[in-house]
Amino acid sequence: MHNTDTLTTENTALSLELFHVQTNTSFDFPLYSSVICIGKPNEERQIDIDVSHLPDTDIVSRYHAEIRVEGNTCYIQDLGSSNGTYIHQTKLEPNIPYQLKLGDHIEFGQGNKVTFILQYKQTHQSHIPVRANPTTIQSPGIKANLSRTSSNRTSRFIGLVLIVAGVVMLAANTRIGIFVSIPSILLCLAGVFVLTQRRFNRNIGWILIGLGIAIILFTGNFFATFNLLAILIASTLLFAGYQILTTGKVLNYGWEDIKKFFKK
Repeated sequence: MHNTDTLTTENTALSLELFHVQTNTSFDFPLYSSVICIGKPNEERQIDIDVSHLPDTDIVSRYHAEIRVEGNTCYIQDLGSSNGTYIHQTKLEPNIPYQLKLGDHIEFGQGNKVTFILQYKQTHQSHIPVRANPTTIQSPGIKANLSRTSSNRTSRFIGLVLIVAGVVMLAANTRIGIFVSIPSILLCLAGVFVLTQRRFNRNIGWILIGLGIAIILFTGNFFATFNLLAILIASTLLFAGYQILTTGKVLNYGWEDIKKFFKK
C-alpha cells in the first residue's frame, strides 16, 4: 500500500497522475519528462497536459503552471498566469517552486472551477482520488510565504497607523490664521450699520463694507504657528510609517531584528 503523504517510488512520474475533480478525469504524467507543462496548446511551446477541453478553462492561461519531478519529489510552479495557481486555497507566488505532496488540491484560478488532486495512478478503482490528509505546502515553501503575507499585512497596518498618527499630530499642533487691521473692521461695521438704517443710502453701506474687505485683502497678514517638538515627532511617525508600509522595515531594521535586539 502506498504512503499517501510522501512520494517514495523510484520513478515518481510513472506512478502519479492529476485527477480533475470537476469531470472525474485522470491525466497521467508524460513518460521520460521531468518537466510537465500544464495549459492550452499553442505554437510557441509544447503543452504536456492540455486542459483546453475541460469546462471553465477560460480562466487557465496558455502556460499556466509546470510540475517538475526531481527524484522522488515533485514541485509545482506558477508561470505568471493571469488568474493564479492555488494549493489548498492559498495562492502561490509566480515563478517560485513549491513542493507537492499526495492529496494536494491544485486549483487554477479561484471559484473551484478547475481543480486537480495529485495522486497515485488508480489501477483497480479508476477515477477515485486518493483522499489523503491535506498537507501544508512546503517549498522554498508556503509556510514562509504565509508568514511573509501575514507579516506584510501587519506591516501595512502598522505603517498606516503611524502615518495617520503623524498627520493627526501635525494637524493638532498647527494653527493658521490672518491678522486683520482695526480700520478694516471698523469700515465693515460701519457699512453694516448704514445698511440697517433706512435714512442712509444703502449703496454707502456696501461701499464701506467693500473698502473694509479690500483693506483686509491688501494689508492682512497670514500667520502660522507650529510646535517644533510636535513637528519632529510627526515627521518621525510619517517617515517610519512610510518605510514600514512600503518595505516592512525602518532603516533596514525589521521586527525580527528588533526581537533579537531585546533578547540580548
